[in-house]
Amino acid sequence: MSSESSAASAPVRPARTAAAEHAERPATDAAVLERDSDASTRERVLELVVAQGPVSITALAEQLHLTPAAIRRHVAALETSGRVEPRDEPERSGRRGRPARTYVATTRGQEELPSGYEDLAAQALDYLGRTAGAQAVVDFAQQRLAGLEERYATVVTGEDVTERVTQLADALSRDGYVASVRPVPGAIAVQLCQGHCPVQHVAEAFPQLCEAESQVFSRLIGTHTQRLVTLANGGHVCTTNIPVTIPTTPAADDAAITAPTAVEGQP
Repeated sequence: MSSESSAASAPVRPARTAAAEHAERPATDAAVLERDSDASTRERVLELVVAQGPVSITALAEQLHLTPAAIRRHVAALETSGRVEPRDEPERSGRRGRPARTYVATTRGQEELPSGYEDLAAQALDYLGRTAGAQAVVDFAQQRLAGLEERYATVVTGEDVTERVTQLADALSRDGYVASVRPVPGAIAVQLCQGHCPVQHVAEAFPQLCEAESQVFSRLIGTHTQRLVTLANGGHVCTTNIPVTIPTTPAADDAAITAPTAVEGQP
């Protein structure tokens, strides 16, 4: 058989048309839209559980105009992620039978919803500054960290500055600050970096919070520190520069007089 006849007998695959490619796209787009819709509905379910819990599947379905089966799917996802938990409520009619299953929000579920706490804190500090003076804001910032300093003083006990900085970073990370210690190339210093700040947005208006934190770090480490950048002023991390040797030049000694006092028992 000639090559021409073989080619003629081979099955010919139809060319992929633009219409066929377009037909596949809506399916993908529909899946994305469905995912977004699910997330939005799940958020509304969580909001209702937070506001009305303990609340039943039936009550949620009635308010959101969805079927009980659809609500069960969303509630199951919220329960799996640890944002809601079930609670068995006794029948109010006194009839025997299985207790009614209702749902309440967990602490995690409550924390995930937007809140106005940061705005409230900023307003409170603004009021404090206007009515009691700027020093009152400074005093508040220092008092806020007094407990943290007391706790950290029991674990930041290393023999040298580098060890104490590492211990401080570990303590901060345990409290959610996502801290790390990084060497400074070409310098006898290290940098303490914090990737998270719980008061970042409030500190944008009240840098006294950052200054009080720097003072606590200096006392805990037992040497002068310099805050280079903060999340509050636009940095991607809060960065504190810390020399790891004690300067011995006259100029450095003069500067050390104004530096924060070292923690008792530390160099």
